[in-house]
Amino acid sequence: MGTERITGKTGLLALLGSPVGHSASPAMHNYSFDKLGLDYVYVAFDVPEEKVPDALNAVRTFHMRGVNVTMPDKIAAAKNVDELSPAAKIIGAVNTIVNENGKLVGHITDGVGFNENLRDHGVEVKGKKITVVGGGGAATAIEVQSALDGAREISIFNRKDKFFSRIQETAGKIMAEVPDCKVNVIDLEDREAFKREILDSDILVNATIVGMKPMDDKSVVDDMSVFHEGLVVADTVYNPLETKLLKDAKDHGCKVVNGKGMLLWQGVAAFKLWMGVDMPVDEVKAKFFAE
Repeated sequence: MGTERITGKTGLLALLGSPVGHSASPAMHNYSFDKLGLDYVYVAFDVPEEKVPDALNAVRTFHMRGVNVTMPDKIAAAKNVDELSPAAKIIGAVNTIVNENGKLVGHITDGVGFNENLRDHGVEVKGKKITVVGGGGAATAIEVQSALDGAREISIFNRKDKFFSRIQETAGKIMAEVPDCKVNVIDLEDREAFKREILDSDILVNATIVGMKPMDDKSVVDDMSVFHEGLVVADTVYNPLETKLLKDAKDHGCKVVNGKGMLLWQGVAAFKLWMGVDMPVDEVKAKFFAE
């Protein structure tokens, strides 16, 4: 992107979080603006959690079109916007904010990104049973969006830590919002239940950091007998691209989906919310997400 593109009318978008220096979002969005001839630039601001209210006031002051929000700012951002999308309301976190003439509307596109990545690999969640390992922000977004997209049952496994009761509350909110979807919350220490639920599932999702460097020699699954015919195994980890979980699953005949595409598709969803047009997905995928 050349500086000659920036004028007195150029609109501003940004990523808020800490750290943000590693993010691929600026390159992806600026490339898309360039391709589509849109007069916007996207930058990254390192914003600690306690500064989120100040940053969102700046979004209004500078008439920014919107921002993406990454860790550790997602929950604080949700508390400081004017309105939340249905999914963001259940989750209590946002990763995309749209400035609608001074009114900040918070969305969460993590779950959309995950499900679109599955779709891109020929997998639909509608009517499926899904087992999800993890109770953090990404896991919650995936669970909520999967229910909204028609999953019939979701089994959530997490250790009985201080977040366990919050996961149970979220499960209750999901079932209240989508009564046709049954949601179970089970202690990850119950390995018999873990095995039983995976064997009964169509999709297994790792939404924890297990498998990410420097834990790349570890997996949430230690019993290879759970990898049954027809099971799709997906990971939210993308560094390394092939986690131990995915390698084991592939070796046992399962279809696998890595976490890299989730980044692309959540960006695609955010871009549409801001711009009202589609990101040039094929070009972006070829340039930044080729495997």
